[in-house]
Amino acid sequence: MGNPWTPTLVIQDHGGRCRLRLGGDAWGDGATLQEAADDLVARVVRRAMALRSGGLTCSKDVSPPDFRWLDFLYEVSDIAVRGGDVRQRIVGAPDDLDQAA
Repeated sequence: MGNPWTPTLVIQDHGGRCRLRLGGDAWGDGATLQEAADDLVARVVRRAMALRSGGLTCSKDVSPPDFRWLDFLYEVSDIAVRGGDVRQRIVGAPDDLDQAA
């Protein structure tokens, strides 16, 4: 079995601030890369836990969801529930980006 799918992570300048975009589905903003990563991780974990607790319903009037993204979110929620390092899975970095540099 190969590596699990991971959405593309892109760093952008957004009005003089840092924005991290994860695929086309999530982002985090901050004055620094660390703050943007913290914001992104928090947003993805909230979305992942909401999916885990509430499931998903889709209207027949819209396109079906990207199942790779849903698998990714479920994996993040599983890591979070076990107390693992969600940051490593989401942005591929340890908890403190400043120490990793």
